[in-house]
Amino acid sequence: MQPVPPSVRNWLIVVAAMIFFMIVIGALTRLTESGLSMVEWRPVTGWLPPLSDAAWQAELQKYLSSPQGRLVNHSFTVGEFKEIFWLEYIHRLWGRLIGIVFALPLAWFWWRGALNAHLKPRLFALLVAGGLQGALGWAMVASGLIDRPSVSHYRLAAHLLLAIALYAYTVWLILELGPQSARRDDPKTRRKATALIGFLFVVLTWGAFMAGLRAGTAHSTFPTMSGHWIPPGLFDLSPWWINLFENGTTIQFVHRWLAKLLVLGVLVMAWRAPRPETMAAGLMAFLQLGLGIATILTGVDIGIATAHQAGAVLLLTTLIVVRHRAMASPQRPVSAILQR
Repeated sequence: MQPVPPSVRNWLIVVAAMIFFMIVIGALTRLTESGLSMVEWRPVTGWLPPLSDAAWQAELQKYLSSPQGRLVNHSFTVGEFKEIFWLEYIHRLWGRLIGIVFALPLAWFWWRGALNAHLKPRLFALLVAGGLQGALGWAMVASGLIDRPSVSHYRLAAHLLLAIALYAYTVWLILELGPQSARRDDPKTRRKATALIGFLFVVLTWGAFMAGLRAGTAHSTFPTMSGHWIPPGLFDLSPWWINLFENGTTIQFVHRWLAKLLVLGVLVMAWRAPRPETMAAGLMAFLQLGLGIATILTGVDIGIATAHQAGAVLLLTTLIVVRHRAMASPQRPVSAILQR
């Protein structure tokens, strides 16, 4: 296999860190309801913010003509508008920076022949998926610019899940290019980790639904929901199955129990295969559960809720490490073919 320089792995570590930070910025943007402050999508020319008072007034008038501006924040001053504008602006600018930090080194490594046949299609797929993520982000914002002062929670979930999937795949490539000495062939743990990763994405889906519908404030008690183990109103919508996707009470109920099952599954895996990486996953699962409970009890405090979203990504990271280390080492370790 063609040698791969260590700089490729270091570059991917930077990209993964930037995607992680992007997910955190996205959480802050959503929780502060800043995502609809920019009502135009100019991927090439839209990197500059307003630079004069007249430009700020013009931007504010565009916002006030949108559903959120008309129906929710119709009395906004320029100063108030700036508070939500800057978060969305930073969110979009950071996305552009990720694209540059990924695309330019990719082109350089490709041109220099530093990438082998195994990496090239995988990195190209990441590039394409990153571009689709930007388009999906605009599709999400556009859903809140027609006749409703909020974005589609389905599109929000898709946008978040794709971002996390991009991060997860980048982390996997980093592990593949790193030291392989900690790997051991453990099919049972590998299957459990694979199942838990898939289940975590299901939990994340309902968490995104909660965020999109602001369902986190529907019931602010734990372990019961406003004093009920099975709260009233679970099946108020018709047909009954739509409640799983559009009823805030039902979504919170589902998310709570899915999260508990996930934590239990991670703890069982750590108990059955007590290794540093599985124990780290168990500790992260406990911390994530605590952050979720705190988010509910505080009525979705912005700081705690943001930490909860970041915690989900960190839990995913530990599970990816568990799965990778439960695989047999390649006959010729990747670390042995890296250029020294």
